[in-house]
Amino acid sequence: MELILSLGIGIMTGSGVWLILRPRTYQVIIGLSLLSYAVNLFIFGVGGLKVNAPAILTDGVPVSAYTDPVPQALVLTAIVIGFATTALFLVVLLASRGLTGTDHVDGREQSQ
Repeated sequence: MELILSLGIGIMTGSGVWLILRPRTYQVIIGLSLLSYAVNLFIFGVGGLKVNAPAILTDGVPVSAYTDPVPQALVLTAIVIGFATTALFLVVLLASRGLTGTDHVDGREQSQ
């Protein structure tokens, strides 16, 4: 399970970095979103992956058998903040496109 999670985080991180380096602003926004999702999965994985473990405290079960709830709370907060940041980026993208007439990061079309 950890191998699959690690591969998923690696693929999302690589794709996010590749998209951040693209010349168009929409691709940069999608790259930032992918990178933030990869970080969220990493933080979520740090809390520990428990399979067939009880979700509620019961008598006789040691505390080490439970998943740490702090990373889950951090990821939930990061999802909300990431959504708001992405919405702000999209508004800035639309305003920039309206002012410059292009969606390139540097504001000019590349010659081919």
